[in-house]
Amino acid sequence: MARDTSPIVKQSRREGYALHPKAHKILVKKPGIPGQHSGSRQSKPSLYQIQLREKQKVRRLYGLLERQFAKLMKEASARNGLAGENLLQLLELRIDNAVYRSGLATSRRAARQLVGHGHFMLNDRRVDIPSIRLKPGDVITVRPKSAKSGYFAQIDDVVANSIQGPLSWLKTDVKKLKIEITGLPKREEAEADINEQLIVEYYSR
Repeated sequence: MARDTSPIVKQSRREGYALHPKAHKILVKKPGIPGQHSGSRQSKPSLYQIQLREKQKVRRLYGLLERQFAKLMKEASARNGLAGENLLQLLELRIDNAVYRSGLATSRRAARQLVGHGHFMLNDRRVDIPSIRLKPGDVITVRPKSAKSGYFAQIDDVVANSIQGPLSWLKTDVKKLKIEITGLPKREEAEADINEQLIVEYYSR
């Protein structure tokens, strides 16, 4: 399974955005682009650079490779409605994102690893593909064998440290280790600091 394994904190500094919960403190201490000349004076970025950085930020935030992201953008553009909002909805409906949003994982990277290792079942069938797209009515549960592991035995602590709030499209039962997809994600429930129109413009060049 292809994935970007470069340090998430370094990626966060490059994008000027916390792509992982642990990156918040680092960005406060070390703002700016990493590297020897990161503090040097830079010219005003062009519109293309702004669009590119927004695309890279969102791609890295959700953990997609370039080809995956471009394919998803193409699908979002072909759908009815606003392409940018369609893109965010498709990203939010990935199973790894749903696990993260439910509070059962502390980050999207952690959620992707849990799904990839086959700890979850989708509608009573074991899955190990983080990019699986969910739909209303889907039910995600932890495999009985995995539920006995040390991680899920201490899931209350994981959920307690989660930064996720309630979502209209997702319902979590921590005691039963169960996630229900009750609707479709709304734009205001996605990351607030995303300018999806810049991404649409980038791919419209």
